[in-house]
Amino acid sequence: MRGPSFLDQLSDAVPGAVVGQNLDALDPWIEIAPEQIAAASRWLSKSSPVRFDSLQCITAIDWFEPDPKKAAKVSWQPRTELVYHLWSTSQRVSLVLKCNVPRWKGDVPGDLPEIPSVTGVWRGADWHEREVYDLSGVWFTGHPDLRRILCPEDWEGHPLRKDYEQPLEYHGIRGK
Repeated sequence: MRGPSFLDQLSDAVPGAVVGQNLDALDPWIEIAPEQIAAASRWLSKSSPVRFDSLQCITAIDWFEPDPKKAAKVSWQPRTELVYHLWSTSQRVSLVLKCNVPRWKGDVPGDLPEIPSVTGVWRGADWHEREVYDLSGVWFTGHPDLRRILCPEDWEGHPLRKDYEQPLEYHGIRGK
């Protein structure tokens, strides 16, 4: 898996997919252009020499600093980073895919960022994408049944976003 040949093969199979990488890290990772995540995942699962047959999890990281004074000192731009942990059963090797999407679609607060679903590649992505949607507010286009999985259907907002404000009460029940 290591070395330029693996990345070259992925880049040839899915042009424009690879936008960054560190294959020498403890957890080797490749940054994928968000619009190419489904095609790159399909190649990694079905055509690559390693055959990543399992999606272990998807994590969303909200790169946002709500405090204006602290925000002025950070070196990164606000975004949501999606991290996909893959596993190859036959080769017993892991790979991490990263994708960066804007915090809000079109920079319009409240409009959820979008990324293609990988449920057509790994069936287990169904639950992982629903969890990321529910808690972090990322819309997975093409997902067969994208709805809340942990919060009630009528819950407002996404609790793992750093600008989330917990409601004072829910259905007459007052919080702390």
